[in-house]
Amino acid sequence: MTEETPTANHDEEQVERALRAGLEDFDLSDEDRALLSREGGDDDELSEEETRPVVAIIGRPNVGKSTLVNRVIGRREAVVEDVPGVTRDRVAYDGEWSGRRFTLVDTGGWEIDAQGIHLRVAEQAEVAIDLADAVLFVVDATVGATDADEAVVKLLRRSKKPVVLVANKVDDQRTEADAAMLWSLGLGQPWPVSALHGRGTGDALDALLDVLPAKTTVAGAYQRGGPRRVALVGRPNVGKSSLLNKLAREDRVVVDNVAGTTRDPVDEYIELGGKTWRFVDTAGIRRRVHQTRGADFYASLRTQTAIEKAEVAVVLIDAEESIAEQDIRVVQQVIDAGRSLVVAFNKWDLLDEERRYYLEREIERELVQMTWAPRVNISAQTGRNVDKLVPAIETALDSWDTRIPTGRLNAFIGEIVAGHPHPVRGGKQPRILFATQASTRPPRFVIFASGFIEHGYRRFVERRLREEFGFEGTPIEISVRVRERRGKNAGR
Repeated sequence: MTEETPTANHDEEQVERALRAGLEDFDLSDEDRALLSREGGDDDELSEEETRPVVAIIGRPNVGKSTLVNRVIGRREAVVEDVPGVTRDRVAYDGEWSGRRFTLVDTGGWEIDAQGIHLRVAEQAEVAIDLADAVLFVVDATVGATDADEAVVKLLRRSKKPVVLVANKVDDQRTEADAAMLWSLGLGQPWPVSALHGRGTGDALDALLDVLPAKTTVAGAYQRGGPRRVALVGRPNVGKSSLLNKLAREDRVVVDNVAGTTRDPVDEYIELGGKTWRFVDTAGIRRRVHQTRGADFYASLRTQTAIEKAEVAVVLIDAEESIAEQDIRVVQQVIDAGRSLVVAFNKWDLLDEERRYYLEREIERELVQMTWAPRVNISAQTGRNVDKLVPAIETALDSWDTRIPTGRLNAFIGEIVAGHPHPVRGGKQPRILFATQASTRPPRFVIFASGFIEHGYRRFVERRLREEFGFEGTPIEISVRVRERRGKNAGR
């Protein structure tokens, strides 16, 4: 990429202004105009995220706070165990109810006279109250108000934050009387809820929205995103667990070849290259001998979940074996989900010269559409080259986040079209009128044209965009909006 000069920038801005003015001669929809007026759309989105109100979920250990978090966010992400103290730190999630978005903060259980790790948990809960706009105070209705609950009430009163009292574990009408007993806490109406079954959660969330401000008063308290999220995916037994253990420098994941060993993906926070990364592991997936089709279905489902939770996927492929249709399918899942991509060939140290030669031919043939993905040849067993994963992951994420200024983009598209115009079809030659990058993560481009742009020409434009701007490790989406000149159909 060439370095920009002030003159070049000025010329690009002039090109953009001229092309925008030319668009006014064409029939544009309200959606078109909204897109064209939203320069740097992702920045607007980020500011919206940063101003979302913050809701802290507070309560004693094991009253069901994480279960309630999972119910609100609509997926199983917060760790739930029937053991007090599983959640230790403040963890932020994106929540939404009735079209209102907010940041939901899960906390560890608050206890009086806490010591050691439990003291730190209690401190985190107190900080969460300070850094919230409203509080969901969760009490176990089957136990009733305890001394610890009374202490939390004093803490909440001092904070002067709006509080919605959630009486959890009210699984049926018979236990609703237990919830009514919690009026004694003096926090107003207790909302009977079963976080496990979803019963009553809607009413409690409605009550929350009534006291929640439109914008947060604690902006910047929670950095959006946290550690970058990496999914290790691939077909069974390619070495995902071994790689995770090698990266973590300890045995965190069970590695075995026993058929039928299935469990949920485990998230691990791992220090690599001076940064903390959040690895989503899907290593527990194994093919069941007698239920191959069923197991494949669940493996695919879990892989999809891991990919959707991640920002970048490292697809592991067993270099000793021929590239299988299942490998290509996993890579395609990543691309279809719009996530950035790194391809890692595992067991590289076990290959002889002949296998390496044939593998290169397979890569050329089977992965021809993914030549833009960074490739790392590693050994999860010995640790060879695993340090090269971080630069590859960072490259892919940088590309995924890249935004091209509209003036620069249109000047470049103009050069492409001048050098290689779209072929004439049926006596007509479609003209590219204007291009804009609608969003990042992954980069999405919208091209306004006077006629249909063929798939082959779109691929050509994508290839040239990659040559000019890099985009190594990220899919690119290009959509075309065909618009006719205004008044063309008048009088027909």
